Amino acid sequence: MPELSIILPLYNEAISMRELFGRLYPALGSLGLDYEIICIDDGSTDNTFEALRHERGKDRRVKLVRMARNFGKEAALACGLHLAKGNAAITMDSDLQHPPEVIRELVQKWREGAELVYAVRRNRQADNFLYRLFARAFYAVFRTIAEVKLPEGAGDFCLLDRIVIDAVNSLPERNRFMKGLVSWVGFRRMTVPFDVPPRKGGATHWNFFRLLRFAFDGLSAFSTLPLRIWTWSGAAVSIGALAYGLYLTLRTMILGIEVPGYASMMVGILFLGGLQLLSLGMIGEYLARVITEVKARPLYFIAEHEGIDGSR
Repeated sequence: MPELSIILPLYNEAISMRELFGRLYPALGSLGLDYEIICIDDGSTDNTFEALRHERGKDRRVKLVRMARNFGKEAALACGLHLAKGNAAITMDSDLQHPPEVIRELVQKWREGAELVYAVRRNRQADNFLYRLFARAFYAVFRTIAEVKLPEGAGDFCLLDRIVIDAVNSLPERNRFMKGLVSWVGFRRMTVPFDVPPRKGGATHWNFFRLLRFAFDGLSAFSTLPLRIWTWSGAAVSIGALAYGLYLTLRTMILGIEVPGYASMMVGILFLGGLQLLSLGMIGEYLARVITEVKARPLYFIAEHEGIDGSR
């Protein structure tokens, strides 16, 4: 049984494969631990899986999984954690923005007694200005309204002890925000700072709208505050409308009837209509997540695998 499992989700990463494993093998070899490398090909359309087979031909500790289609990074990470046999597992990106050399520090913190070790970004110089601004805003909002505390700069590059792996695997959610789930289960934690290098080859698959959707998935999974905001807004508008109605009644009784202004009427109608649509949209987002959970579809399907459970 391996002592350490490395979980690599991949999507069209063939271009960086050689350098990835060229740096990963020395980093793992210096630890003095038996290890396995679980590679999850999340429906790549290039020759990623063929390149992985080449690596498995050189080292049988490399284990391969090819998903039936692209289920997303969160599903790929969940698959890797389900398959991990090690006493600890490290989840990391395969584009080399999570440097393999940091693994040694993560393992050192684990040996010191930590059950969850986050690799935390020192900076985001490799990202563009809009992405950095969005990331800072997300962590600020998440810290304010979420039920769990996520260290700023923490991502999917982390080490999980076996007790944390089992805890995360026991969670039944289909809408999985892995950063939040890992933090939610608790246990003793430490952090390791690291610098993010530029991406090695290819381009990121995360555009602004995907990031926005991912951020809302995380916030809605760990906070009901967005729903409560509309309750409070509705109460505030109702109180304001009641007060304004009393004011108009008293003004009419004292000064007589005057023709109401068309502009103020239209502003009120449009404002309240927009508020109602926003609140219905927010409720719809949460309802959509409830429907997904009720369907209870599997997180992923595996098309083929090598090295898993005694396969070739």
